Amino acid sequence: MVYKDKHGYYRFKIVFYGPSMAGKTTMVKMLYNKILGLKKGRIHSIEGTDGRTLYFDYVPFATKGKVLFDVYTVPGQRRHKRQRKLVLEGADAIIFVVDSDPNALNENIYSINELREFLGDKWGEIPIIIALNKRDLADALPETVLLRALRLDGPFPVFRTIAIDGKGVKRVFQEAARLAMLYRVFPDIYKEQLADLARITRERIGAVSEE
Repeated sequence: MVYKDKHGYYRFKIVFYGPSMAGKTTMVKMLYNKILGLKKGRIHSIEGTDGRTLYFDYVPFATKGKVLFDVYTVPGQRRHKRQRKLVLEGADAIIFVVDSDPNALNENIYSINELREFLGDKWGEIPIIIALNKRDLADALPETVLLRALRLDGPFPVFRTIAIDGKGVKRVFQEAARLAMLYRVFPDIYKEQLADLARITRERIGAVSEE
């Protein structure tokens, strides 16, 4: 939930969600280390010895003016369900990171179904941006297969990303930031955009040609 802090900044919460090893932490670190034009606070990461997130990653990003985005990732392993629910609370926008590896399809489905469960009647209302990651894999699943398998036919902007190279990451974050502000500050404008977002996503599911 957006709020104004003691320094006069309006703070929005963006959460990277998705299965383990999909690329959530890689995206946040890429934003932190490689993307210019963002003011950044200290990055906080709680990882295991295998590099997987144990609780969450967190970093604040500021843009021009008095706007700040508190960016979190959730741990993707199934046993961390309680932590994911806690981190998700109060989110103003969600970036769902899809692993394009065919071997990760079941984990993608599990993760998106869990997100549906957590959001309840807010599913399709709160901004959800879809990042189809690892598009550089030789055997990456086609976009239509992923979107259909995850039943993502709602108002969800879809982007192709390669997190390890930073490709598409900034665009994903910019869209999440834009929709978070519309959702919380200009709800009427946001509601007008939902129908267009849903139409565009349905068109992508119906006819997508892979590059």
